[in-house]
Amino acid sequence: MPVPRVVFPHPKNKTGAPMSKTIMMCSFVVLFFISVSQSAEVTLPKKNFNPLALEEMMLGFIAENNLPGASVAVAYQGKVVFTAGFGYAELPSEMNGNRGVPAAPNSLYRIASISKPITSIAIMQLVEKKKLSLTDKVTEIIKFDPFLEGDAKPDMRWKEITVAHLLSHTGGFDRAKSFDAMFKSAQIAKAFNKPAPASKEDVIRYMMGKKLDFNPGERFAYSNLGYCLLGRIIEKVSNQTYNDYVTENIFKPLGIEEIKPGRSLASNRYPNEVVYYPPSPSKANSVFPPYEPVDIAYGTHDHESLDAVGGWIATARSLVQLASSLDDDALTRVLGKEATKLMFSNPKLPKEEKPSPTFYALGWNVRPIENTLKANTWHNGALSGTSTLLVRRHDGYTWAVLFNGSKPSGKDKPTSPSGAIDPLMHKAVDSAEVPAKDETFSKSARLKRLRPFKD
Repeated sequence: MPVPRVVFPHPKNKTGAPMSKTIMMCSFVVLFFISVSQSAEVTLPKKNFNPLALEEMMLGFIAENNLPGASVAVAYQGKVVFTAGFGYAELPSEMNGNRGVPAAPNSLYRIASISKPITSIAIMQLVEKKKLSLTDKVTEIIKFDPFLEGDAKPDMRWKEITVAHLLSHTGGFDRAKSFDAMFKSAQIAKAFNKPAPASKEDVIRYMMGKKLDFNPGERFAYSNLGYCLLGRIIEKVSNQTYNDYVTENIFKPLGIEEIKPGRSLASNRYPNEVVYYPPSPSKANSVFPPYEPVDIAYGTHDHESLDAVGGWIATARSLVQLASSLDDDALTRVLGKEATKLMFSNPKLPKEEKPSPTFYALGWNVRPIENTLKANTWHNGALSGTSTLLVRRHDGYTWAVLFNGSKPSGKDKPTSPSGAIDPLMHKAVDSAEVPAKDETFSKSARLKRLRPFKD
């Protein structure tokens, strides 16, 4: 299978000699620099950034793990210093003349559960505006009636669930003990005697008729249902749809246009959206009429219903732009510093005997840095055919890595691509730093690398 190859000239050092051999890239790589603050100028951070180690690591990772493609963006102190595509957004096939479509900086990917930090920011905005409190009871806001089957009786513990419980995955839902309602659309629609897919309200009402798996606030259990509820809370409080509220109050103020609501069906794929490749090319029945077998990534779940849970699609560079707006020195903010601090705070569960080195805060994983007031914050995402990672590191670096494959990766203990790439990204970013006085990767040199040439 032919692989697109783009070769970039390396900048020269002060003696005029090449810094290293020209890299023959067996995957499409485009470098693109953009200011997070929306300035038209291409500006460099206080530290220069040599992307070669990162490029080589990504090329090797894609090849070794047989993944179709990925896009990466790295920011430092609010400025995007690197963004690139590796491999294919769409593998070569008869549909594209067996040429394939290269992954690029503007490739759109389903970001899956990286949508949860976005939902958290929206909730914290409403808290900051005093339109909502973290201690507000969920059932009092949404006012949905439970759907009771047979002689079932409502679980009164539902009335104890607060907004904070949902944000921190402590609401009482444990999909390992029961099931993940967000992926049971056909079953739930059938219970209501309605055609699939089930509405978000019906999914919630159906689960309100079931027993909770544990007492609210008692322990942590990752819950997609909890974030579906948060989406409905945003709609009730703002009197807007979830997508409209987030777009108008988060993306537009930051000048972000490359985060959009995702779609279920392949026929509705956006321009620049990648094709998703699950580990095996299996099919299953669609939850959409006529309910026939489809590729597992396209229609076996109702992607639109995942809105607040995992529904957004985005470019890597738009995600680092969003995450950088949470930095203390961000020029444009959509969430105040105190609300941001609260979002990253430890919920402290009652059964914890000692502080954990990492914890899930309000929509983010957090690892405090010892003997400092700083922390690394991040979130992963996974769906059939996509694996994603967004990291805010304590030293000013932020990055996003988005894959259009979900094949388990890594040599020793295979895990998701986003899990396997995490330690490699830390190492590659560390290797990419060069002293500020080194002009090797000056503005002019970086712009030269934007212009590929044919060998």
